[in-house]
Amino acid sequence: MNEPRNTPLVAGLFHVAVKTSDLSATLAFYKGVLGLAEVKRPDFGYPGAWLAVPLPGGQALMHVYAGGPALGPSGTAPVGTAAIDHVSLACRGYHAFIIRFRGAGLEWREFLVPGTTLWQLFVYDPSGVQLELTFEGSAEPGPPPDMSDHRRYVAGTSFFDPATYPKLH
Repeated sequence: MNEPRNTPLVAGLFHVAVKTSDLSATLAFYKGVLGLAEVKRPDFGYPGAWLAVPLPGGQALMHVYAGGPALGPSGTAPVGTAAIDHVSLACRGYHAFIIRFRGAGLEWREFLVPGTTLWQLFVYDPSGVQLELTFEGSAEPGPPPDMSDHRRYVAGTSFFDPATYPKLH
């Protein structure tokens, strides 16, 4: 499939399993903001979804599950990435993703990897999982990442706030 360079596309990783207390909001994020497609999922006996690259034969990347196995002792899914700092996805369409983030009311950070041509966007899903979207900057139209203090990503510094995260549905 021959798509324009600036079309947002996540194109790498086998899959990551994410627990959620809000399946609807999590699906709205991964489908509506990142543009992944929901694909057939086996019936495991609890709610969830498999999300894939939206191309013919696109590989499933995210397995989301809710209910039973997703719930901790408190009856809700854990929040944040815990020992996993972030999940990195190979992408294209840098500025198109920023437009999507703005449209969804999401906070994000930007980064230019020193000594490389890699551009990055950092954003959180509704469960507080930090995602790093990585782009080949030499193939991206438009200006490079905004490295000003209010927009630059700082490793180890969280900007996720569940109280102000937008309602995605």
